[in-house]
Amino acid sequence: MRIVRALGAALLALGWAVSPAVADSPSPSPSEDSAAPTEAGTSFRTAAEFDQGQTATADGSAGDYLYWSFPADAGQRPTVKATVKLPDAHAAQTWQIDVYDGLRRRQACQYGSQTRTAAQGAASVELACTLRTVRAWSEPWADDPLPGTYYIRLTAVGLPTSDLGLPVSAEVRVEAKEIGGAAAVDGALAEPLVPGVAVKSEKEQEDSAVLSSIEPEDGWTSGWWSDRWVWTAVGGALAALAGVGGYALTRGSGRPSRP
Repeated sequence: MRIVRALGAALLALGWAVSPAVADSPSPSPSEDSAAPTEAGTSFRTAAEFDQGQTATADGSAGDYLYWSFPADAGQRPTVKATVKLPDAHAAQTWQIDVYDGLRRRQACQYGSQTRTAAQGAASVELACTLRTVRAWSEPWADDPLPGTYYIRLTAVGLPTSDLGLPVSAEVRVEAKEIGGAAAVDGALAEPLVPGVAVKSEKEQEDSAVLSSIEPEDGWTSGWWSDRWVWTAVGGALAALAGVGGYALTRGSGRPSRP
């Protein structure tokens, strides 16, 4: 029984050690050598690419559409934050940030201030959008976020005519939390949803203007493995120990004594 208790305590300690390390670990920061873009695109095709953990900046005019793109892998829950610095004199302005997946489907924000109104004369306005957890696989009819390229669109809505063309500057940053096996599913995409993923030959790649060059720092990891396999193994071992302990408690002292 002492051995059973010792093994059980060791497995429980292993489980508690694995949980925070896998489920709550932040996404890796990009290398310092990679430079964040200082300009934004004007459409999905020209969206400025940057990695998670970087701060992309851009100058523009009120009324413009500003586009960026970033990679997100399965098991991540990205949070997009944007800060718009406004001119000294302006009327009340409403700014909005929208996020689209690799299929250019607009993804709903789980929480965050996706749309905010800056009061007249305010120096800046801050926006945020936390997406749902990216899934490794989904039904074709579902609107679940999938691994691949995600697009950010920042713009002012309902802008008064007097403010059209006023200079503004924007900063955009993406951080992602690793959710781990809690969001794992039985399946994976054949390829992440990135621009140019269907291009086959090198000639087509050279001629393609939409081929994406961004991906997570450690590559795309969507697949069959997740930390829930660890918990399955730990649970199976604990069940086996419980069976051994129950048998040891109920088997008695052996054969009954003869009269």
